[in-house]
Amino acid sequence: MIVMKFGGSSVADASRIKHVADIVKTQFEKKPVLVLSAMGDTTDHLLEAGDLALKNGKIDVDKVEKLHLATVKNLKLTGKQQTIQKEISDLLDELTRLLSGISLIRELSPRTKDYLVSFGERLSVRIAAAYLKSIGMNARAFDAWELGFLSNSNYTQAELIKESWDLIPEKVLPLVKGNVLPVVTGFLAKDDKGCITTLGRGGSDLSATMIAAACRAAEVQVWKDVDGILTADPRIVKSARPVQNVTYDEAAELAYFGAQVLHPRAMQPCMKTGTPVLVKNSYNITAAGTRIEQTLTAPKKNEPLPVVRAITSKHKVTLVDIVSTRMLGQYGFLAEVFSIFARHNISVDMVATSEVSVSLTLDTAFDLGEVKKELGKIASVEVKTGKAIVSIIGNVKRSSEILARAFRICQLIGVTVQMVSQGASKVNISFIVNDSEAGEVVKALHMDFFEAAAKKAEV
Repeated sequence: MIVMKFGGSSVADASRIKHVADIVKTQFEKKPVLVLSAMGDTTDHLLEAGDLALKNGKIDVDKVEKLHLATVKNLKLTGKQQTIQKEISDLLDELTRLLSGISLIRELSPRTKDYLVSFGERLSVRIAAAYLKSIGMNARAFDAWELGFLSNSNYTQAELIKESWDLIPEKVLPLVKGNVLPVVTGFLAKDDKGCITTLGRGGSDLSATMIAAACRAAEVQVWKDVDGILTADPRIVKSARPVQNVTYDEAAELAYFGAQVLHPRAMQPCMKTGTPVLVKNSYNITAAGTRIEQTLTAPKKNEPLPVVRAITSKHKVTLVDIVSTRMLGQYGFLAEVFSIFARHNISVDMVATSEVSVSLTLDTAFDLGEVKKELGKIASVEVKTGKAIVSIIGNVKRSSEILARAFRICQLIGVTVQMVSQGASKVNISFIVNDSEAGEVVKALHMDFFEAAAKKAEV
């Protein structure tokens, strides 16, 4: 079996759902399980409706209702399949009752918010399954909790509990063996109290990778609106091209430092079992996509792996330099520094240390007023905003070459590198430059590592 996940833009309306069905047809013999997100902007519309009910006491499901009823009509499911019309109508009635409750008690808790946004996925899978069935596939819609998705009660950011690993194959495999095409809600689960939970960022991708890993599927296909993981951001580098394959570690580093194709937590189940992930473009199905797996294979026989896989950048970064000669030779300096950030719930991106100093980067969104005051008791602190992290994901065995070439490029274009860090995964070399210079640096690095190399190969 395989698992195929389609995001919101891939199922945005009737024409996109028909296109998804065409893609599924081409791989039907592989016994697919489908995982779907909410249609288009439905999640945003649900949150808007919740906000309106909370603040103004107004019940408005028009945007959600119009999209889904129009889709049912455009897929010609009216009349022929009274069941789907009733299912959609029942869910819309349930949504209206929930919004009425929110307007009456004027409260929208995280638990209620999860219940509210769940309607998007629950509507999309029912419509898609009904259409697939109407064109001859034995499709059935399932809410994820019906197929073993159990989570903790950390609403809006729930984590699946270990029992899910046994429950999911127990529920899914008999369906696949019985030639059923399961169409499953992404992003959702239930806790031990029976309350609906959502899996947070990357949740729909996580739903797909969890089914694939738990069922030991041949692969999981994540269908997006891009041709895969690219060598750089195409908005910065027009000549950026898809990367054929990357390791799980490389994909995680790329995602963390700006290439938001697949969230790192979504890859964790597949990393555990070695299940390959294929990122494909539902708008360009002929594109090869990017394969994410445990080990890399060279593009052609006897051809060496490229020095660099991809280059990415993360903007609006703050650089904090902390120096304390008073702490020379004393234990606990770093522990005290990081405990201060922990107390203020501030996460750190990059770190470079010496015996008496530490430089680190943070998201600019954090307010550092109190943090600076506390750090000032043990060290001198300098905060510099307007920075960017440029990350090079590459061949660990050639890190010296990567660093030498990167620094030479920065020197040639007159950019000063302000901090350097090599990640513990050893696949990522990152450095700090001014935010205004980051685009120029990424372009120049891409030219050297990819375009110049390609020209040389042609010669």
